[in-house]
Amino acid sequence: MTYIVIDACIKCKYTDCVEVCPVDCFYEGENMLVIDPEECIDCGVCEPECPAEAIVPDTEDSKDGKWLKINTEYAAKWPNITVRKDAPADADEWSQVKDKFGEHFSDKPGTGDE
Repeated sequence: MTYIVIDACIKCKYTDCVEVCPVDCFYEGENMLVIDPEECIDCGVCEPECPAEAIVPDTEDSKDGKWLKINTEYAAKWPNITVRKDAPADADEWSQVKDKFGEHFSDKPGTGDE
């Protein structure tokens, strides 16, 4: 098992989770984070840190494994993030929006630990 980030993170991008990760397996996109499933040690300390409840075990992924695939793909492309950043000003509003992937996902990288 590994943990994955799902679409609840899109446009919220709270980064409380990255500071508690003992193996630094978070990667930053323009408007969301992902977890590298190959690096994740399944400790679970990140899950309760996410105010948007966007981190779940891969056993809670969709039947087609969509989010595991997305986390795997973008962890290989986006920069590593290990330091907490301020969330976007409208993150709390976006955290209430469901099914954000189709309309709001960006494949552009974030800045990582710059």
